[in-house]
Amino acid sequence: MLDFNETASISGQIEALMDAALQAENAQQTKRTYLGASRLGASCERQLQYEFAHAPMAPDKGFSGRILRVFERGHRTEDMVIRWLRMAGFILKTENADGRQMGFSVAGGRLRGHVDGVLLGGPEGFSYPAIWENKCLNSKSWKDLVKNKLAVSKPVYAAQLALYQSYLTLYEHPALFTAVNADTMEIYAELVPFDAALAQRMSDRGARVIKAT
Repeated sequence: MLDFNETASISGQIEALMDAALQAENAQQTKRTYLGASRLGASCERQLQYEFAHAPMAPDKGFSGRILRVFERGHRTEDMVIRWLRMAGFILKTENADGRQMGFSVAGGRLRGHVDGVLLGGPEGFSYPAIWENKCLNSKSWKDLVKNKLAVSKPVYAAQLALYQSYLTLYEHPALFTAVNADTMEIYAELVPFDAALAQRMSDRGARVIKAT
């Protein structure tokens, strides 16, 4: 229910209307029929199983309008970084010939992943081809990433990269991981060598979750 009494602020009214629209739009989205590589690094396998099985969520546990706005900000930021990388001289491929996002599909389509892009060429000092992945983080999370590096600060993202490198057989050269500070627009970049052991652990985890479900 939307509260439009005289004490409600105009900000609250507009936000409530937007949130309701975003939540309605999200409810109409087709649910994933697969386990996504972007989630396999999560610490709890039971949580992954619930997500894969589409276990019903408590009414207050769904995505709020604010979180949906955060998700959209991440998508918009990715588009900006694609533009900036290309302006900087990188040859970046983000789609297949049919216009779809590049990725992989294994286990009968029950385990899939979609990469942000593949660097095919560009400035000297980098090796090509290489996986490219981007994230938009708040200032606190971004600073922790800068301090502790990807594997320690963001193990879920590290697992995601390892799986992409493995299944797309782009493991000869380090992946390029970039992160934008949403508060300051600073950019962090890290070259991530292929971690074969991590990729295998995550692949095995995916198989366990799928089989158990």
